[in-house]
Amino acid sequence: MDLPLRHNPDDCTACAICTVHCPVAGATLKFRGPRLTGPAYERFRLLGFGDDAALEYCSNCKNCDIACPSGVPVAAFTMLARAARSGKRKPPLGEYLTGYSGTLGELARFFPAFFLNFVLKNPLSRAVLDSMGLDRRAPLPSFAPLAQRRRLTKKRPGRHARQAVLFPGCFVRFYEPRVGLDLVRLLEKARYDVLVPKEFVCCGLPLVTAGLYGAALARARVNGRELARWADRGLPVITPCPSCALTLQQEYRDLFPEEEDLSRHGPVVSEACAFIRALIDDGELSLAGGRPPRELLAYHAPCHLRAMGGGRLAPDILSAVPGLRLKDTDAGCCGIAGSYGLKKGKYEIGMTIGADLFSALKGSGAGLALSECGTCRVQMTHGSGLPAAHPLSVLSACLP
Repeated sequence: MDLPLRHNPDDCTACAICTVHCPVAGATLKFRGPRLTGPAYERFRLLGFGDDAALEYCSNCKNCDIACPSGVPVAAFTMLARAARSGKRKPPLGEYLTGYSGTLGELARFFPAFFLNFVLKNPLSRAVLDSMGLDRRAPLPSFAPLAQRRRLTKKRPGRHARQAVLFPGCFVRFYEPRVGLDLVRLLEKARYDVLVPKEFVCCGLPLVTAGLYGAALARARVNGRELARWADRGLPVITPCPSCALTLQQEYRDLFPEEEDLSRHGPVVSEACAFIRALIDDGELSLAGGRPPRELLAYHAPCHLRAMGGGRLAPDILSAVPGLRLKDTDAGCCGIAGSYGLKKGKYEIGMTIGADLFSALKGSGAGLALSECGTCRVQMTHGSGLPAAHPLSVLSACLP
């Protein structure tokens, strides 16, 4: 598949700051770094030399974009090149499994959790999945109870004058609907009615990372039409998943710039902690009088949240809860990068990348780890042994 040039490789000044900050380049010599694999090699790809095996080792964590002083979408070069390469050489089966995780979740929505989790996690199934490209040592999330999954998407009676739209994201919808329900509780406390449209589909980021560009674009168009519908009504679209927020706000613009509707409606999307922070600052949501957890909490900022400029909103929000104790680990990428650390040949890289974070969590003295990203939470528990939760769940539990 030949994709048109969307970004100018000459915008890159070859300073190599992105490579210094790339967690994958620091963990394996199989990846030459984001500058060489992205903008620098793009010049060769434009001349027809496009079969670059190093492309598969980029995790799309966006640390290169965060570090770039010139604002170059470094990761987009690699993702688009990977898509072009996949059009000529089909990705491994494991890429399809992780890329279509949202579709697989839809197929699983009628089955009880105990059945799904047994099918996915018994040794025989793990051996089969390992042969298909998913490392048997990698942590797989557990499906949530069926009743909880259905409760998240059920229609709620209108009680308030204001409305907000929830984009749960695949992880929250299928594995941790409790996080979405906690967000609903916080929004209702601030006098919002919450709508959960069934028309939204997977944001498409797993498909982008797998190099399945056409399927990602199809899902982006569906979501673009739905975003337009709510933008026309002046309603905010809120997601508790940083990766979904990044995709809806920025990735559609960088990867599909010819799709003007996708870029135009990105600003209607808000990452949940950013939205809740604004409500607290405006005095529309009060946490005074709530009961904070007794144990110390350790926080990890997801890479995709930092790529949006979100920084560390959760610690700021949680500081509004009197008596809550929180330690920011500030220890870099966890290594899973969505589904990257689940794959054969990438699991060891992911664990190497996350080693500093795992050590920081183990040495923090905390009883609970926090992160906005679902797969980060899975990896954090896998690497450190600490249970992990979304900051919104702690906030919801602290409500008076």
